[in-house]
Amino acid sequence: MASGNTVAAQASDLLTRIENGGTVSIATEGTYVPFTYHDETGKLTGYDVEVARAVADRLGFKIEFRETSWDSMLAGLKAGRYDLVANQVSLTTPERRATFDKSENYNYSGPMVLTHRDGPVFQDIKEIKGLKAAQTLSSNYGELARDNEAVIVPVDGMAQALTLLNQKRVDLTINNSLALLDYLNTHPNASLQIAWRSSEKNGAGFVANKGQEDALAKISEAVRSLREDGTLKKLSIQFFGEDVSVE
Repeated sequence: MASGNTVAAQASDLLTRIENGGTVSIATEGTYVPFTYHDETGKLTGYDVEVARAVADRLGFKIEFRETSWDSMLAGLKAGRYDLVANQVSLTTPERRATFDKSENYNYSGPMVLTHRDGPVFQDIKEIKGLKAAQTLSSNYGELARDNEAVIVPVDGMAQALTLLNQKRVDLTINNSLALLDYLNTHPNASLQIAWRSSEKNGAGFVANKGQEDALAKISEAVRSLREDGTLKKLSIQFFGEDVSVE
């Protein structure tokens, strides 16, 4: 009974802070270009970060960003170490949907596979079976690699995965198509190629623990407002060169 009361109190507290100009803690990687990273001045920026700031401005609350690795991010959210996650989370698995809820989506994208230019390309994702895939263990992309029987080589994030792939220490990596396309565009001399791209897209939004429906409803209302007034489109074009805020 005490646990249920604690969850209810946390939910009420988050909603109160959102409605009364309080501080909301948001977990993000800070190393996942172009979604959440540090620019040349050291400032934390990226699409997810700037959408979060726009939502906070629209609703009138303050943000405390807490940078953490992906593999500990959702566990930290579940443990109550922060209020929300803004890090391209889609909640595509039943296990995650049983524990967390998500706001209105603020962008849409799908998985992509990169291999070395000397490596294979695939007609079907199932063809990665038996190949070494550099993946974060708890990500959707790590799960996709495992589901298709790749041999997982654990990494801390996309940057490490791409380093291993460039060094031919792994055969492939799977990640968000927007992030990988940005990498290829900004690293034209990288010896990597697109080996497979999904035709299906998932939506990413702000994620909170179950029981935060009222707080997420406020955030979703702000996201819809930002889409309607063109703010999401503007941020999308700034970071991706195209509007990915709609399906």
